[in-house]
Amino acid sequence: MTAITDIPDAPRAARRPQAGNPVLRWLRTNLFSSIPNGILTVVLLALLAKGIFSFVQWGIANAVWLAPANDSSACRAARGIGACWAIIPEKYRFILFGTYPFDEQWRPALSVLLFIALYYLSTRRVLWRRELVYLWIGALALISVLMWGGVFGLSFVSQDRWGGLPVTLILATFGLAFGFPLGILVALGRRSKLPAIRSLSVLYVELIRGVPLVSLLFMASVMFPLFMPAGFNIDKLLRAQIAIILFAGAYLAEVIRGGLQAVPRGQYEAADALGLSYWRKHRLIILPQAIRHVIPPLVNTFIAFFKDTSLVLIIGIFDLLTTAKTAIIDPAWQQFSVEVYIFVAAIYFVFCFAMSRYSRSLEAHTASR
Repeated sequence: MTAITDIPDAPRAARRPQAGNPVLRWLRTNLFSSIPNGILTVVLLALLAKGIFSFVQWGIANAVWLAPANDSSACRAARGIGACWAIIPEKYRFILFGTYPFDEQWRPALSVLLFIALYYLSTRRVLWRRELVYLWIGALALISVLMWGGVFGLSFVSQDRWGGLPVTLILATFGLAFGFPLGILVALGRRSKLPAIRSLSVLYVELIRGVPLVSLLFMASVMFPLFMPAGFNIDKLLRAQIAIILFAGAYLAEVIRGGLQAVPRGQYEAADALGLSYWRKHRLIILPQAIRHVIPPLVNTFIAFFKDTSLVLIIGIFDLLTTAKTAIIDPAWQQFSVEVYIFVAAIYFVFCFAMSRYSRSLEAHTASR
């Protein structure tokens, strides 16, 4: 029998409750655990404080918030001292909606609100029913009517006039909405036992992933029309959209294939023992588990594609970033591009941060089941 006095000192110390303030204990453990770590922490805190103080001085205290219409004299007087946020109310309609007719800009604004409402409703798990699919179809049809017009007394607006945030949301939403099922099919194709399907899937993934998105957009915009018969032309936005869908499908396929490989072999055998068909087996048993395994990389891919939609500027499509760059061409406001880019970055951050937070909540929900 082992006596109490025989217990080693180290385990006994580990069981002893730690005294002192928990905040101070955390600071001592994580920031000041040694002299070099303490010096590095102090230096970084000093640099961070200086950066925050400078930004507050430039962006808030000395900033010019409002100015008369098309008059940047106040901003020029404060140049180098404070920010010129007056450029945002002066140019925000062009940044958000591009060259869409000024009097009709309520239509793209309403389209953006419809997109945001669809995103929000789609995050509510209690609404994950078939009716949500019908709601998406109806809302997208309504957005198309609003953007194009030509019916119900709305004037027709060609796609050449579209621009800004609606174009970014259209490219990102349709790219991911169609790229995701395409990725699932390609991932299943890569694991197929049929050599022809497996080879085609591998060829598609390797071919698309072997070139940058810029190359695909260039091919869709410049090269594709050269192979079409004379007089046959597909809209430039649609060609860019198809390129984005193909690109998203290849990358999502690899992510989903990783999830399929993480599903235990016993799950396949159990589904086969139940007598389920190939598609019912994957729809009811395999794919839900596979997607649950890869939620973080899936959302990482979604966020990357949302930002990659800005690459359409190389083929002359006026997305949000392109309209922002065009807005500062005006000589009166040409010197205040930093404020415009901060405004656009804030919009991108809101959407990307919302996706990130939702993925964390979804991951926590699936882990608790």
